Amino acid sequence: MNQTLAIIKPDAMEKGNMDNIKKDILDGGFSIVKEKTLMLTNEQACSFYDIHQEKPFFDELVEFMTSHECHVMVLEKENAVIEWRNLMGATNSKEAEPGTIRNKYGTDVSMNATHGSDSNENATKEINFFFND
Repeated sequence: MNQTLAIIKPDAMEKGNMDNIKKDILDGGFSIVKEKTLMLTNEQACSFYDIHQEKPFFDELVEFMTSHECHVMVLEKENAVIEWRNLMGATNSKEAEPGTIRNKYGTDVSMNATHGSDSNENATKEINFFFND
């Protein structure tokens, strides 16, 4: 079994889609090992998305991620990183395959409902960022 980090982003939370997304996750064969709802501070968002600091969308991303609560989860399944990315769909919700989470609950490339780790190494880092107890 592998683990990955999943975040239900502020847009999906604000629209009341958390339970629907969690159902899709469980229906996709994942176990939710840990979870919590939190309001990211500006400092946390800047630190978490530090990799994008030099990109033109960084400030907008931080503002978006601190605009409302998000729900953070550790998901477990065989090949969890790849399987979660497949279930989420393309980063741009408009290009996401029908039936994927981003297709169903996202609206565009930034308000795309969910985040997922992009590698096993980053999954470990991201899980430790939010669940360092």
